[in-house]
Amino acid sequence: MEKKIYSGIDCRKDWCFRLLRKAVITAAGLGTRLLSATKEMPKEMLPLFSTDANNKIMLKPVLQLIFEQLYDAGFREFCFVVGRGKRSVEDHFTPDHSYVEVLRRKGKTELADRLEDFYCKVESSTIFWVNQPEPRGFGDAVLKVEPFVGEEPFLVQAGDTYIVSKGNAYLTRLMEYYLSKRPAAVLTLRKVHRLRKDYGYAVVEEEGAALKVKLVVEKPETPPSDLAIMPVYVFDAELFEALKQIKPGVGNEVQLTDAIQKLVEWGRPVGAIKLEDDEIRLDVGTPETYSEALKLSYELSLKGLL
Repeated sequence: MEKKIYSGIDCRKDWCFRLLRKAVITAAGLGTRLLSATKEMPKEMLPLFSTDANNKIMLKPVLQLIFEQLYDAGFREFCFVVGRGKRSVEDHFTPDHSYVEVLRRKGKTELADRLEDFYCKVESSTIFWVNQPEPRGFGDAVLKVEPFVGEEPFLVQAGDTYIVSKGNAYLTRLMEYYLSKRPAAVLTLRKVHRLRKDYGYAVVEEEGAALKVKLVVEKPETPPSDLAIMPVYVFDAELFEALKQIKPGVGNEVQLTDAIQKLVEWGRPVGAIKLEDDEIRLDVGTPETYSEALKLSYELSLKGLL
């Protein structure tokens, strides 16, 4: 796999995370397409297969997989956007050391070690919680985090999508692009062979190793390209002004894609990276995609790739 280099920036260096240090994870949707399983349990807490430090197969909630991937990539400041009925998310990210001790007393050392490792990551992070009282769309959820972000650049990831990428390579490319070129936004794209109306799509032009976004559109009847937008982005704080300027779009919701298009219309640079063929999206948004995600996560775990 060819590695795209934008300016020699190494995003594993600590100084990168003094510039790009805040991660936003949205988990406020109703999950109606997965009812009745998601009536009380958020879809973002649905489990996928993974492996522990001893390469033993286990199950983890999607949100934990996302958090740990971003943690391993260097992020330490997190903001979760949650809605009504999402208390289980906050509970999961609240360490319960008494439960760890119960596991140890019962001789379940490996299980205790797994939890302790997760709790260590949680306790060495700063985690904020923002409430989205009504599910008014991805864009509205992101707008709620403006007080957390301030004037800093930030990463956004939807809590129902996990991208399998060896060594977190796609995150490195995403951050390298932003830190080298400082655009208003950097998108993650994937070439799709079956065009579906439930994606956002982007039209791009190549500028060397980089991709410049010329147009984005949310859930079009006729997609303008075969590049689907994956819900992992880096933005600068100008996004909030764009979100305040747009009106509700598809589904009468505030669409993040519409705010990105507003940045394009303002003449602000918007870039993108493209997922490689071996970088796999696991999506728990619908029964069909969740079934596929479970199957793929199990196969990848058997190979030690997740």
